Amino acid sequence: MRPSSVALRAALAAAALGGATIMRADTRDDEIAVLRDQIRQLDQKLRVLERKQENKDEDAAAAAKTAPKIALTDKGFTFSSADGANTVKIRGLVQFDSRFFFGDEAVSNNSFVLRRARLITEGTFAKIYNYQLVPEFGGTGAPSILDANVTVALSPAVQIKAGKFKVPVGLELLQSDSWTFFNERSLATNLVPNRDIGIQLGGDVDFFDGSVNYAIGFFNGVGDGASSTNADFDSDKDIAARVFASPFKNDADSYLAGLSVGIAGSVGREKTASALTGGFKTDGQQTFFKYKTTTIADGENWRVSPQLDFRTGSFGAVGEYVLSVVNVRPSATGAKAELKNKAWQFAAGYVITGEDSSYNGVVPKSNFDLTNGTWGAFEVVSRFEKLNVDKAAFPLYADATTNANQASTVGVGLNWYLSKVVRTSFDYYQTKFENTVATSSAALLKQDEKAFISRLQISF
Repeated sequence: MRPSSVALRAALAAAALGGATIMRADTRDDEIAVLRDQIRQLDQKLRVLERKQENKDEDAAAAAKTAPKIALTDKGFTFSSADGANTVKIRGLVQFDSRFFFGDEAVSNNSFVLRRARLITEGTFAKIYNYQLVPEFGGTGAPSILDANVTVALSPAVQIKAGKFKVPVGLELLQSDSWTFFNERSLATNLVPNRDIGIQLGGDVDFFDGSVNYAIGFFNGVGDGASSTNADFDSDKDIAARVFASPFKNDADSYLAGLSVGIAGSVGREKTASALTGGFKTDGQQTFFKYKTTTIADGENWRVSPQLDFRTGSFGAVGEYVLSVVNVRPSATGAKAELKNKAWQFAAGYVITGEDSSYNGVVPKSNFDLTNGTWGAFEVVSRFEKLNVDKAAFPLYADATTNANQASTVGVGLNWYLSKVVRTSFDYYQTKFENTVATSSAALLKQDEKAFISRLQISF
């Protein structure tokens, strides 16, 4: 073969091979272009999916921010807006008592009592507007409204309350019915106003290392130990005020960190029989003094009450003294007299299982549970108390033969906190009656009252 032919064939073969290589390169470029396009499309789809998920997450977060919250705890049922600005809380209190009296054959008074039965509604709107509604279905009378009020809480130090609520005078009276040392409040509570209709300014103020709670209000005015019937019996009004200081509250190293002391009082002018007490009662809830039905209030009525509360570890104590001054007439036209009635009480308790004593009740370290061998918390309590009725009340304004003008009581008790919600209590009271004016013919007053009161309570 000629060299020229070989060269030509070689050239053709090289050209053919080069053309094939070019064709393969073009094919790869096309494939890469297709892959890039597919990747671009997948990336777009992924971005769309990611955005959809972000939208879902944003919608879920927005829904969570606006969805109401519902909670069921040992403090009751709570319904609240997502931001907590608006809440409605439903709580309850049921107290079932048994009362037995010893050596009291002349009076038939052993009984079981539904002492209290309340469905309490409280709430807040826009964080500062609070309300409270407390109906009472227990006791011996018809159902009633105990508390119905609205509070505008501008700050912890400035809170304006209006409606029906407890008058800020009695120390033990202001404590919750659920957490007093004893099942029944002391003789001293007979001389302070209970619930009334009015308006009050109060709050908590920081003061150096301590704090001060204050309250001052204007009320329709009620008699000693009485509550408003939602109607005013005269045009005069009462002023009530209280200052209660905890001077060492923020000094954790001080033995007096748990000490609070204060003074409270009220002043006003009262008229008609409705302004007088309905009767002074013992711890066993028996009436030992009552004015004559013809006696009326007519004139200035004022009260003053120094008081203290002390807590340190498992020990707690409360004490108060009350002086109540009333002006009375034996009838609409009779001679006026100023009567000074006095009472005091001192009570103490010790939690023998080691939990802290508290004004707001004892919280057990562990609830009563037989399976786990836990028993809750136990507290032993004692109380000394006395009430003196002015001797000048007899015989013109009160019957000396059917009333006592002195009652003094010693009480001891055991409180068993099965949980924060359930409590059972066992109290024994012995009350001695005296009448230094005349011999009483009332069967109740011829002997000491020896009362044993037990209670099963659910409070949430």
